[in-house]
Amino acid sequence: MAGVSDDELYRQYETVNLYRRGAGATIELNRPHRMNAWSRQFAVDMREAVTEVAENPDIRAIVITGAGRAFSSGADLKEAAEESGDGRVDVYKALTERYHPLITGIRRMPKPVIAAVNGPAAGIGLSLALACDLVVAAESAYFQLAFVNIGLVPDGGSSLFVPSRVGFARAAELAMLGERLAAPKALDWGLINQVFPDEEFTARTSALLDRLSAGATRSYAGTKRQLNHWLYEHMEDQLEFEAGIQQEMGASADFAEGVRAFTEKRPAKFTGA
Repeated sequence: MAGVSDDELYRQYETVNLYRRGAGATIELNRPHRMNAWSRQFAVDMREAVTEVAENPDIRAIVITGAGRAFSSGADLKEAAEESGDGRVDVYKALTERYHPLITGIRRMPKPVIAAVNGPAAGIGLSLALACDLVVAAESAYFQLAFVNIGLVPDGGSSLFVPSRVGFARAAELAMLGERLAAPKALDWGLINQVFPDEEFTARTSALLDRLSAGATRSYAGTKRQLNHWLYEHMEDQLEFEAGIQQEMGASADFAEGVRAFTEKRPAKFTGA
Protein backbone atom coordinates (compact mmCIF):
# COMPACT_ATOMS: atom_id res chain seq x y z
CA MET A 1 0.00 0.00 0.00
CA ALA A 2 1.44 3.33 -1.05
CA GLY A 3 1.49 6.28 1.28
CA VAL A 4 -0.86 4.86 3.90
CA SER A 5 1.48 3.07 6.34
CA ASP A 6 1.11 5.71 9.06
CA ASP A 7 -2.28 7.05 8.04
CA GLU A 8 -5.56 6.74 9.88
CA LEU A 9 -8.44 4.91 8.25
CA TYR A 10 -11.04 7.65 7.83
CA ARG A 11 -13.75 5.88 5.87
CA GLN A 12 -14.12 2.38 4.53
CA TYR A 13 -16.25 1.56 1.51
CA GLU A 14 -16.82 -1.88 0.06
CA THR A 15 -14.03 -1.56 -2.52
CA VAL A 16 -12.20 1.62 -1.49
CA ASN A 17 -10.44 2.79 1.66
CA LEU A 18 -10.09 6.47 2.55
CA TYR A 19 -7.21 7.44 4.84
CA ARG A 20 -6.35 10.76 6.48
CA ARG A 21 -2.88 12.13 7.08
CA GLY A 22 -3.28 15.60 8.59
CA ALA A 23 -4.63 17.77 5.79
CA GLY A 24 -3.83 15.04 3.26
CA ALA A 25 -6.00 12.11 2.25
CA THR A 26 -5.32 8.86 0.45
CA ILE A 27 -7.90 7.04 -1.63
CA GLU A 28 -6.83 3.40 -1.81
CA LEU A 29 -8.36 1.21 -4.49
CA ASN A 30 -9.10 -1.97 -2.56
CA ARG A 31 -9.87 -4.92 -4.81
CA PRO A 32 -6.40 -6.52 -4.66
CA HIS A 33 -7.75 -9.99 -5.55
CA ARG A 34 -8.85 -8.52 -8.92
CA MET A 35 -5.81 -6.23 -9.28
CA ASN A 36 -8.15 -3.32 -8.47
CA ALA A 37 -10.19 -3.80 -11.63
CA TRP A 38 -13.18 -1.45 -11.98
CA SER A 39 -16.43 -3.17 -11.04
CA ARG A 40 -19.88 -1.62 -10.76
CA GLN A 41 -19.50 -1.25 -6.98
CA PHE A 42 -16.01 0.14 -7.35
CA ALA A 43 -17.31 2.97 -9.52
CA VAL A 44 -19.93 3.82 -6.88
CA ASP A 45 -17.41 3.77 -4.05
CA MET A 46 -14.83 5.81 -5.93
CA ARG A 47 -17.38 8.46 -6.79
CA GLU A 48 -18.35 8.79 -3.12
CA ALA A 49 -14.71 8.96 -2.02
CA VAL A 50 -13.80 11.58 -4.65
CA THR A 51 -16.84 13.66 -3.68
CA GLU A 52 -15.91 13.40 0.00
CA VAL A 53 -12.33 14.62 -0.43
CA ALA A 54 -13.38 17.35 -2.86
CA GLU A 55 -16.00 18.80 -0.54
CA ASN A 56 -14.17 18.43 2.79
CA PRO A 57 -12.47 21.78 3.51
CA ASP A 58 -10.04 20.14 5.93
CA ILE A 59 -8.54 18.05 3.12
CA ARG A 60 -6.06 20.00 1.00
CA ALA A 61 -4.28 17.34 -1.07
CA ILE A 62 -5.08 13.79 -2.18
CA VAL A 63 -3.23 10.65 -3.20
CA ILE A 64 -4.88 7.88 -5.22
CA THR A 65 -3.14 4.51 -5.04
CA GLY A 66 -3.83 0.78 -5.12
CA ALA A 67 -3.86 -1.98 -2.53
CA GLY A 68 -1.77 -5.04 -3.25
CA ARG A 69 0.44 -5.35 -6.31
CA ALA A 70 -1.52 -3.21 -8.79
CA PHE A 71 -2.71 0.35 -9.18
CA SER A 72 -5.59 -0.74 -11.42
CA SER A 73 -5.73 -3.35 -14.16
CA GLY A 74 -8.65 -1.60 -15.89
CA ALA A 75 -12.28 -2.61 -16.28
CA ASP A 76 -13.42 -5.87 -14.67
CA LEU A 77 -14.05 -7.84 -17.86
CA LYS A 78 -15.07 -10.93 -15.93
CA GLU A 79 -17.91 -9.02 -14.25
CA ALA A 80 -18.88 -7.41 -17.54
CA ALA A 81 -19.07 -10.77 -19.28
CA GLU A 82 -21.13 -12.28 -16.46
CA GLU A 83 -23.55 -9.34 -16.44
CA SER A 84 -24.09 -9.33 -20.20
CA GLY A 85 -24.63 -13.04 -20.69
CA ASP A 86 -24.52 -12.73 -24.49
CA GLY A 87 -21.19 -10.88 -24.55
CA ARG A 88 -22.85 -7.55 -25.35
CA VAL A 89 -21.91 -4.73 -22.99
CA ASP A 90 -23.49 -1.28 -22.88
CA VAL A 91 -20.12 0.44 -22.94
CA TYR A 92 -21.59 3.90 -23.47
CA LYS A 93 -23.73 3.68 -20.34
CA ALA A 94 -20.86 2.37 -18.24
CA LEU A 95 -18.58 5.18 -19.39
CA THR A 96 -21.01 8.06 -19.03
CA GLU A 97 -22.58 6.93 -15.76
CA ARG A 98 -19.66 5.30 -13.92
CA TYR A 99 -16.36 6.59 -15.26
CA HIS A 100 -16.81 10.11 -16.57
CA PRO A 101 -18.03 11.63 -13.27
CA LEU A 102 -14.82 10.37 -11.62
CA ILE A 103 -12.51 11.71 -14.30
CA THR A 104 -14.15 15.13 -14.42
CA GLY A 105 -14.43 15.20 -10.62
CA ILE A 106 -10.67 14.79 -10.26
CA ARG A 107 -9.83 17.34 -12.92
CA ARG A 108 -12.20 19.95 -11.47
CA MET A 109 -11.31 19.35 -7.84
CA PRO A 110 -9.75 22.60 -6.52
CA LYS A 111 -7.00 20.60 -4.80
CA PRO A 112 -3.89 18.80 -6.04
CA VAL A 113 -4.32 15.08 -6.72
CA ILE A 114 -1.38 12.67 -6.94
CA ALA A 115 -1.60 9.30 -8.63
CA ALA A 116 0.77 6.98 -6.76
CA VAL A 117 1.14 4.11 -9.20
CA ASN A 118 2.40 1.17 -7.17
CA GLY A 119 1.98 -1.45 -9.92
CA PRO A 120 0.25 -1.97 -13.27
CA ALA A 121 -1.96 0.89 -14.49
CA ALA A 122 -3.82 -0.41 -17.53
CA GLY A 123 -6.86 0.63 -19.55
CA ILE A 124 -9.21 2.79 -17.51
CA GLY A 125 -6.69 2.43 -14.67
CA LEU A 126 -4.21 4.41 -16.75
CA SER A 127 -6.92 6.96 -17.54
CA LEU A 128 -7.54 7.38 -13.82
CA ALA A 129 -3.85 7.95 -13.14
CA LEU A 130 -3.47 10.51 -15.92
CA ALA A 131 -6.56 12.43 -14.77
CA CYS A 132 -4.53 13.36 -11.69
CA ASP A 133 -2.27 16.39 -11.52
CA LEU A 134 0.97 14.58 -10.69
CA VAL A 135 1.81 10.95 -11.41
CA VAL A 136 4.53 9.17 -9.45
CA ALA A 137 5.37 5.51 -9.87
CA ALA A 138 7.29 2.70 -8.26
CA GLU A 139 10.22 1.61 -10.39
CA SER A 140 8.60 -1.79 -11.00
CA ALA A 141 5.27 -0.30 -12.16
CA TYR A 142 4.14 -0.13 -15.77
CA PHE A 143 1.52 1.62 -17.88
CA GLN A 144 -0.56 0.15 -20.69
CA LEU A 145 -3.26 1.38 -23.05
CA ALA A 146 -4.54 -2.18 -23.21
CA PHE A 147 -7.85 -1.40 -24.93
CA VAL A 148 -6.72 -2.58 -28.37
CA ASN A 149 -5.92 -6.02 -26.94
CA ILE A 150 -9.65 -6.66 -26.50
CA GLY A 151 -10.81 -4.80 -29.61
CA LEU A 152 -11.62 -1.46 -27.96
CA VAL A 153 -10.26 2.09 -28.17
CA PRO A 154 -8.84 4.35 -25.42
CA ASP A 155 -11.48 5.84 -23.15
CA GLY A 156 -11.85 7.55 -19.78
CA GLY A 157 -10.09 10.58 -21.25
CA SER A 158 -6.91 8.76 -22.22
CA SER A 159 -7.28 9.83 -25.88
CA LEU A 160 -6.84 13.35 -24.49
CA PHE A 161 -4.52 12.84 -21.51
CA VAL A 162 -1.91 10.69 -23.26
CA PRO A 163 -1.21 12.89 -26.33
CA SER A 164 -1.28 16.05 -24.20
CA ARG A 165 1.61 14.55 -22.21
CA VAL A 166 3.66 12.65 -24.79
CA GLY A 167 2.55 13.85 -28.25
CA PHE A 168 0.89 12.16 -31.21
CA ALA A 169 3.59 9.66 -32.21
CA ARG A 170 3.99 8.09 -28.80
CA ALA A 171 0.25 8.23 -28.09
CA ALA A 172 -0.43 6.35 -31.33
CA GLU A 173 2.22 3.77 -30.42
CA LEU A 174 0.74 3.17 -26.98
CA ALA A 175 -2.84 2.99 -28.28
CA MET A 176 -2.26 0.85 -31.37
CA LEU A 177 0.34 -1.59 -30.07
CA GLY A 178 -1.11 -1.96 -26.58
CA GLU A 179 2.27 -2.79 -25.09
CA ARG A 180 3.50 -2.22 -21.56
CA LEU A 181 5.49 0.93 -20.87
CA ALA A 182 7.86 0.53 -17.93
CA ALA A 183 7.86 3.32 -15.37
CA PRO A 184 11.43 4.55 -16.14
CA LYS A 185 10.57 4.82 -19.85
CA ALA A 186 7.24 6.51 -19.02
CA LEU A 187 9.26 9.10 -17.09
CA ASP A 188 11.64 9.54 -20.03
CA TRP A 189 8.67 10.04 -22.37
CA GLY A 190 7.10 12.66 -20.09
CA LEU A 191 4.00 10.57 -19.36
CA ILE A 192 4.65 10.73 -15.60
CA ASN A 193 6.45 13.02 -13.18
CA GLN A 194 8.70 10.90 -10.96
CA VAL A 195 9.85 7.32 -10.40
CA PHE A 196 10.82 6.12 -6.93
CA PRO A 197 12.72 2.96 -6.01
CA ASP A 198 10.22 0.38 -4.79
CA GLU A 199 11.59 0.37 -1.25
CA GLU A 200 11.27 4.18 -1.04
CA PHE A 201 7.92 4.50 -2.77
CA THR A 202 5.65 4.73 0.30
CA ALA A 203 7.87 7.18 2.19
CA ARG A 204 8.47 9.48 -0.78
CA THR A 205 4.81 9.48 -1.77
CA SER A 206 3.87 10.41 1.79
CA ALA A 207 6.44 13.23 1.77
CA LEU A 208 4.97 14.63 -1.44
CA LEU A 209 1.46 14.46 0.00
CA ASP A 210 2.65 16.28 3.13
CA ARG A 211 4.29 18.99 1.03
CA LEU A 212 1.19 19.64 -1.05
CA SER A 213 -1.23 19.47 1.89
CA ALA A 214 0.82 22.15 3.64
CA GLY A 215 1.17 24.29 0.53
CA ALA A 216 -0.74 27.14 -1.11
CA THR A 217 -4.04 25.38 -1.77
CA ARG A 218 -5.68 28.27 -3.60
CA SER A 219 -2.62 28.62 -5.81
CA TYR A 220 -2.82 24.93 -6.71
CA ALA A 221 -6.51 25.36 -7.52
CA GLY A 222 -5.77 28.34 -9.75
CA THR A 223 -3.04 26.43 -11.56
CA LYS A 224 -5.46 23.55 -12.21
CA ARG A 225 -7.99 25.99 -13.65
CA GLN A 226 -5.33 27.43 -15.97
CA LEU A 227 -4.15 24.03 -17.19
CA ASN A 228 -7.71 22.78 -17.63
CA HIS A 229 -8.62 25.90 -19.62
CA TRP A 230 -5.64 25.56 -21.93
CA LEU A 231 -5.45 21.77 -22.35
CA TYR A 232 -8.79 20.32 -21.32
CA GLU A 233 -11.40 22.96 -22.09
CA HIS A 234 -13.15 20.49 -24.40
CA MET A 235 -12.66 17.47 -22.13
CA GLU A 236 -16.38 16.74 -21.83
CA ASP A 237 -16.76 16.75 -25.60
CA GLN A 238 -13.84 14.35 -25.95
CA LEU A 239 -15.23 12.04 -23.27
CA GLU A 240 -18.55 11.95 -25.10
CA PHE A 241 -16.77 11.35 -28.42
CA GLU A 242 -14.76 8.51 -26.90
CA ALA A 243 -17.90 6.93 -25.47
CA GLY A 244 -19.65 7.03 -28.83
CA ILE A 245 -16.77 5.31 -30.61
CA GLN A 246 -16.40 2.83 -27.77
CA GLN A 247 -20.08 1.94 -28.09
CA GLU A 248 -19.40 1.06 -31.74
CA MET A 249 -16.44 -1.08 -30.70
CA GLY A 250 -18.51 -2.72 -27.97
CA ALA A 251 -20.91 -4.02 -30.62
CA SER A 252 -18.12 -5.54 -32.72
CA ALA A 253 -17.29 -9.20 -33.13
CA ASP A 254 -13.69 -8.38 -32.25
CA PHE A 255 -14.69 -7.08 -28.81
CA ALA A 256 -16.80 -10.17 -28.12
CA GLU A 257 -13.82 -12.30 -29.11
CA GLY A 258 -11.48 -10.17 -27.00
CA VAL A 259 -13.59 -10.67 -23.88
CA ARG A 260 -13.93 -14.42 -24.53
CA ALA A 261 -10.19 -14.73 -25.04
CA PHE A 262 -9.52 -12.79 -21.85
CA THR A 263 -11.83 -14.94 -19.73
CA GLU A 264 -10.48 -18.11 -21.33
CA LYS A 265 -6.88 -16.89 -20.88
CA ARG A 266 -5.85 -17.36 -24.52
CA PRO A 267 -4.71 -15.06 -27.34
CA ALA A 268 -7.54 -13.31 -29.16
CA LYS A 269 -8.22 -14.19 -32.79
CA PHE A 270 -9.49 -10.95 -34.32
CA THR A 271 -11.21 -10.92 -37.72
CA GLY A 272 -11.60 -7.17 -38.13
CA ALA A 273 -15.38 -7.44 -37.86
